[in-house]
Amino acid sequence: MNILIVYAHPEPRSLNGALKDLALRHLTARGQEVRVSDLYAMGWKAIADGEDFLAPDSGERLFYERASKAAFANGSQSADIATEQDKLLWADAVILQFPLWWFSMPAILKGWVDRVFALGFAYGVGEHGGERWGDRYGEGTLTGRRAMLSVTIGGRAPHYSDRGVNGALDDLLFPIHHGVLFYPGMDVLPPFVAYQADHLKDEQWPSVEDAFKARLDGLFTDEVIPFRRQNSGHYDGQQVLKPGLGDGASGTRIHLVQRGDPEQRPVPAPSRPGR
Repeated sequence: MNILIVYAHPEPRSLNGALKDLALRHLTARGQEVRVSDLYAMGWKAIADGEDFLAPDSGERLFYERASKAAFANGSQSADIATEQDKLLWADAVILQFPLWWFSMPAILKGWVDRVFALGFAYGVGEHGGERWGDRYGEGTLTGRRAMLSVTIGGRAPHYSDRGVNGALDDLLFPIHHGVLFYPGMDVLPPFVAYQADHLKDEQWPSVEDAFKARLDGLFTDEVIPFRRQNSGHYDGQQVLKPGLGDGASGTRIHLVQRGDPEQRPVPAPSRPGR
C-alpha cells in the first residue's frame, strides 16, 4: 500500500520528527511504500496567491478559487501544487503529522491544504440537485483513501475532555477531520495523540513508540470515525440533518451515525446539473 506522510514541524529533533521517522521506518519495514512531504524542509510556500498560477489573467482581479479551478483544469498550476496533488492520488492513506498550535494545525500545513486542495480537485466536484450537493463529505476525488492525524499536544489529556477547559479534542479537530479530510472523500481514523509533548521523558518514549506502532499497524483495518455521508439520505435539500436524527447527541457529534439510525443509502446524482 502507498502511504503519504505530510509532516509539519521546524525541528527535525522534535517529538514530531521522531514520530515521522518512526512511521517511515516501521511502515517501510512492513512492506509499505512511503513518501514524506516535509513542509519546512521543502520550504513550502504557505501563502495562497496569484503566483500559484502559471498563466494568470494580467490585470484581472484575483478570485483565488476561480483561478485555482482554471489552473487545475488546464494544467497551469505551479509545479509544487501539482506534485502534492499527484502524491495524494498515489496514496492509499495519508498521515498528517503536526503539533497542535493555537488549537489547530501550523500555518504551513494549513497553507498546504489551501493551495493543494484546489477547486475541481478536492472540492467543487459532482453535480447538484435536490438533496444532493455535489460529491463531498464521504464522496469526491479522494474517496477510497484513509487518513489519520498524528498530533502532539503540550497540555494534559483532561484539558481536552468534554468538560476540560480547552474543549473536547474531537470538537477541536472536527474542522480537520470532517472539513479537510472527510470532505473530499477520505475515511478518517481517530487521531493518534501524544499529550504533554514538551515534558516527555526518555523513559516514556517506549510506550509512545509502541502505541504509535499499533496505530500504524491498524491504518487499513481499524474502524474509522462514523461520519454521516452527505449524500446518504440523512440530510435534506438544505443540507440540514433530518428530524429524528442526532437526537441522542449534541454539537458536532450529531454528524456521527448513531445506533438505530436508518441505513445510509446513496442519493443518486441528478440527470442534469441543478441550478
